[in-house]
Amino acid sequence: MNNREIYIVLSRTGTMFSNIIALFTQKEYSHVSLSLDSSFTQMFSFGRKIPSRVLPAGLVEENLYDGVFAMYPNSRCLVYKVNITSEQFNFLQNEINKFFQNKDEYKYSVLGTVTAYFNKPHKREYYYFCSQFVAELLINSGIYKTDKLPEVIKPMDLLEIENKTLFYEGFINEDRAIRNNFILYNSQRISRVISRLMS
Repeated sequence: MNNREIYIVLSRTGTMFSNIIALFTQKEYSHVSLSLDSSFTQMFSFGRKIPSRVLPAGLVEENLYDGVFAMYPNSRCLVYKVNITSEQFNFLQNEINKFFQNKDEYKYSVLGTVTAYFNKPHKREYYYFCSQFVAELLINSGIYKTDKLPEVIKPMDLLEIENKTLFYEGFINEDRAIRNNFILYNSQRISRVISRLMS
């Protein structure tokens, strides 16, 4: 039973909708995505289909360094790494694939986001909000053990998940800058070594 890793990515971009959610919840982060690797270039959630518009919204693949995240330079994120089994990882992949086979059928549940914050579950076929989607995947795979229904789980509730490790917290672009600087440093170092060998 080999161990695998997934990443829970909590974020707040500063859009009007995210600020409204933060105002109601009094929490730092208002959106959550699931990433199956540490590149964060293919995350899964429910959100904007067109980065510059609130609607249409639905099932989406997100890139932490592009789209709506890139449009708001002060976007912040909180990332946790979660260790899981290979069986759980494969289950997640299969479930995500099933969702995306009918991608256009899924819509963003605006009403669900409202009722969730009053702890009133509202379930409607093909309608999800971000934390409902991520929670359902993690509950069904046995990663997130909770008595709560996915329909009332808010983004910050996912911090209840056990076996998690803090991976990063801060400005999204700041993390990218750190990685880019590291790559640049190594490239420059390699260039200097090659120059010495050629001289």
